[in-house]
Amino acid sequence: MSGNQRDRVRQPQRKRGIARFHHLLDATEALLTKRPDSDISLALLAQEADVPLPSIYHFFPNKDAILVALAMRHHEQLAEMAREPLDPPPDTWQDIVIRRQRAGVEFLNAHPSALRLFMGAGVSAEVRTLDLEGNAALAQLRAREFRHWFDCRGIADLEARLAVSIGVMDGVWAISWSQHRRLTEAYLEESTRASIAYLRCYLPEILPRLT
Repeated sequence: MSGNQRDRVRQPQRKRGIARFHHLLDATEALLTKRPDSDISLALLAQEADVPLPSIYHFFPNKDAILVALAMRHHEQLAEMAREPLDPPPDTWQDIVIRRQRAGVEFLNAHPSALRLFMGAGVSAEVRTLDLEGNAALAQLRAREFRHWFDCRGIADLEARLAVSIGVMDGVWAISWSQHRRLTEAYLEESTRASIAYLRCYLPEILPRLT
């Protein structure tokens, strides 16, 4: 389906409409835990959500639009997690990478629909674009976090380096998904090891703490 599906989603403004909108996203998420997105139809979604089909068309013109909307919701949830301050504070910049990646793995394993949307072979081009945009935003948040806790003066292109490290992480996680249909502890260790090894090419082993 051509066109930007994000622009075709009808965002509700009233409380009742917002509740119905998220009920449909919840039903889509439930379906994606049981079957691939290629098997999902709006008729099946109507059955899962126990609503008439026109209720879905009120918000979403097609299946791709609702999958994009669900991907957007997952990215908003991940961004909220990334903005939460680490407690206790990190001792090293490596600690930030390790703890943030673990939180991401725990979220994705708890939301199989997000894993299927972001890691599945049949992911749509628009969902993939959303994922890349989300990673770029995450790199900005991560750079802000690094600068909050550590003296990062003199480190050129910190956001770009962190963006690449997140791409490295995603690549390792994709292998775990393809082999196990989840993100395993072993591949979490591999992703943190790979991301930290890459960042060590540009960051000193020890960054002075600011707070």
